[in-house]
Amino acid sequence: MPYDPVFRVRRFNRAVTAEVGALDTSFLGRGRPLGAARVLNLIGQGQSDVAAIRDDLDLDSGLMSRLLRSLEEEGLIETVSNPQDARRRIARLTETGSSEFQAYEALSNTQATAFLARHSQPEELLRAMDIVASALRRSHIAVEEKDPRNADATYCLGEYYAELGRRFEKGFDVSLSRDPDAGDMIRPRGVFLVATSDSLPIGCVGLKGSGGDVAEIKRLWVAPSARGLGLAKRLMAAAENCACELSIEVLRLDTNSALTEAQQLYRRTGWTEISRFNDDPYPDTFFEKRL
Repeated sequence: MPYDPVFRVRRFNRAVTAEVGALDTSFLGRGRPLGAARVLNLIGQGQSDVAAIRDDLDLDSGLMSRLLRSLEEEGLIETVSNPQDARRRIARLTETGSSEFQAYEALSNTQATAFLARHSQPEELLRAMDIVASALRRSHIAVEEKDPRNADATYCLGEYYAELGRRFEKGFDVSLSRDPDAGDMIRPRGVFLVATSDSLPIGCVGLKGSGGDVAEIKRLWVAPSARGLGLAKRLMAAAENCACELSIEVLRLDTNSALTEAQQLYRRTGWTEISRFNDDPYPDTFFEKRL
């Protein structure tokens, strides 16, 4: 039936495979199928480790070898042993391969622009695409430590502050809050973690330390497109692991009652509600967890 969920998923799959040219023998008219073009793209994006490329594309060894061989025969890439580990191979673009990569980039950008131009609300279309991409690439979401002044970190924080401004009854002004100093969220005092999906920042959390055995969890945020995937819980667990590495024994956090899903997460994962421990004007609920 047309309204059946499985039918709708399959409809979506058919639309995407046809539109992006997945069934074409010449992807974007460049003379090779999508698989070879995707391998070339990853190498051009800076991924040189053959095993990592195979894992990222979920290819078996045989198909990966055939795709690499076809690109080598075209003179687009060369593969050599990794100088740090002779058991692994690395691939790199030749001069011809670099030109071909740039040609694909230009065509792909033009195609993407055309996709968005078809819809009267391109931002809504992008949001829908982000949700699908985050769900499909869930197993590839990476959580890494970054300087809180890093571009990915500041992007996440900006999105977090904007969301608080929308959700809090009286808005949110970061200058009025107890905004953590960047140095308190860098080892050895603390850490700042950023989650990315294919290099797109989709979540963050900070561990604000003072050098003692008590620290705070700050700025937990997950992009709307990545919610429902367990990422907030994963970020919190990663922050707790970092706290243990830093010999922190007690974690505290503050939140606002408007953030009901956050409070539910804390209560489900062993946090205990405690009395107010700061004079920040925005939070009204406080939690603690002993590690």
